[in-house]
Amino acid sequence: MAHNINYNSETGKYSFFSVKEKAWHGLGQIVEKYPTSSEAIRHAGLDYEVVKSSLYTKASGIIQTSGGIEIGSTELAVPDCFATIRTDSNAVLGVVGKDYQIVQNREAFSFFDAIVGGGDGILYETAGALGQGERIFITAKLPDYIRVGNGDDVTEKYIFLTTSHDGSGSITAAFTPIRIVCQNTLNASLRSMSNVVRIRHTSGAKQRLDDAHKVMGLADRLSSQLEGIFNEWSKVKVTDIEVKKLIQLALCPNTETLALIKKGAEDEVSTVFKNTVEDAFAYAMASESQQMDTTKGTLFGAYNGVTGYYQNVRKYKDNEAKLQSIVMGGTAQGKAQKAFELCTAFQADGAEILNLN
Repeated sequence: MAHNINYNSETGKYSFFSVKEKAWHGLGQIVEKYPTSSEAIRHAGLDYEVVKSSLYTKASGIIQTSGGIEIGSTELAVPDCFATIRTDSNAVLGVVGKDYQIVQNREAFSFFDAIVGGGDGILYETAGALGQGERIFITAKLPDYIRVGNGDDVTEKYIFLTTSHDGSGSITAAFTPIRIVCQNTLNASLRSMSNVVRIRHTSGAKQRLDDAHKVMGLADRLSSQLEGIFNEWSKVKVTDIEVKKLIQLALCPNTETLALIKKGAEDEVSTVFKNTVEDAFAYAMASESQQMDTTKGTLFGAYNGVTGYYQNVRKYKDNEAKLQSIVMGGTAQGKAQKAFELCTAFQADGAEILNLN
């Protein structure tokens, strides 16, 4: 499978760095200590600039001249269209409009530094570029943890950022708690709060990027609320039947399947759905991380049965597909949010929410 990590022929290195852990497909630079933002940019090969350049095309045909008729071509400017170009390699990264504003890689790292009021508390863990450098991504660990139960079940707090230089998408930053015992990404939002911030590449984007850390300050509130909720869920006992029903409802792909589940006609649902539920249920019951006091036979364990399935069991086409599914608003994130809502309702209303009574 293609890894799509940018290879810089000038330096002979892949544009990726990781702290201690191996990079995708064994490529990139592994460093032993958490770097500063300037070091991370250099390690990841992101120390390049991007510029906008006017776009031209050629019109060919018959041209009337003083000497007669000639066959030739004329260079024409394409109105309101520009190419984004990487200045160190002259690679054309994309085509954008006149209002598109470039956010340089160093400015993306400045966003992280601003979150904690300087670089002292931020821990850059991975960063890299894809394709010819048209898309970059950064993950950084925040200080402090989410602790569930007696403190043995610990979740680290991360912020993930990705941006493009080809006009294909917004600058996106996401708060991503990761449960250490199973590397399980817990993407949960609370009511109107979101764990994702998106900023368009238009005029004022730099200013909004500077201000985004104020919005991402919600991550502190979110993690505080999640800690309280997860601790409550770790005290709520659930039966194996209830766990499986929660998983069924959370992973339900459509209204037709939901109707079959509600009337107890599980035998009529698709084989693919049945297998998905069985795999997630097996993880919820048998995974080592599901045998802790906080997860075994608890509502928190049921929730982790869904999120852990997507993180640790489900197969993906490649790492990018997994990243999109789990972190960037894809299928896994949607199912995790559904599981969060179901568990919240179960805590309030008990098994009635599952139509078991």
